[in-house]
Amino acid sequence: MQKGWNWDGFFEYLTNYYLFQGALVTLGLTIFAMTAGLILGFIIAVMRMSKYRLLSGPAYFYIWIFRGTPLLVQLIIIYTGLPQIGIKFTVIQSTLLGLALCEAAYLSEIIRAGIGAVPRGQVNAALAIGMRPSQVMRYVVAPQALRIIIPPLGNSVNGVLKTTSIASIISMEELLRRTQVLIQEKFLVLELFTVAALYYLAMTTAWELIQRRIERRFGKAYGPMSTDAH
Repeated sequence: MQKGWNWDGFFEYLTNYYLFQGALVTLGLTIFAMTAGLILGFIIAVMRMSKYRLLSGPAYFYIWIFRGTPLLVQLIIIYTGLPQIGIKFTVIQSTLLGLALCEAAYLSEIIRAGIGAVPRGQVNAALAIGMRPSQVMRYVVAPQALRIIIPPLGNSVNGVLKTTSIASIISMEELLRRTQVLIQEKFLVLELFTVAALYYLAMTTAWELIQRRIERRFGKAYGPMSTDAH
């Protein structure tokens, strides 16, 4: 086994196409998880805010389950547990499903908080002048709620970028899994994990810059907005 730091190996794999493809897979998983999570999360948020327990009850139960259990356990259940009852998914399908379902639970609470922060008086006033509920959501609630939820949504993207590495446990060919494969072949443990860390750091840093531009863009009409990312 290689002892000490191998600079040649480090620089070789820093620009390795195999790892670069893994990073692209990680980005793809992140985009899908956030897109599907936002769509499902919005539906769950609306259900959670409903005055009818037939809607709010299942939504609360869903959030309780997926926020209260580790994503790792959820992925293992989806990939190895469900086949025991005849429901089988591929590695890619299991990863996409697990990430989307888990992220939806967190995003639904962000969306619900944003919608709930809009003063009820504004909603009532809009309804009183004859606006339809869909118009109230589009022109009154959504613009104000969006400004509130953009910072935590941006932070969620950073979180998902790093969380996708958990999918390596079910052999999803993302960045961490490909790093592990190369380590088994080349025995450059520290060098390859450092390269993987730099890839993750580059992606999260790039997103942080994009997030700040988005926050400034949506904050212009409402005055200053914090751009701190935690």
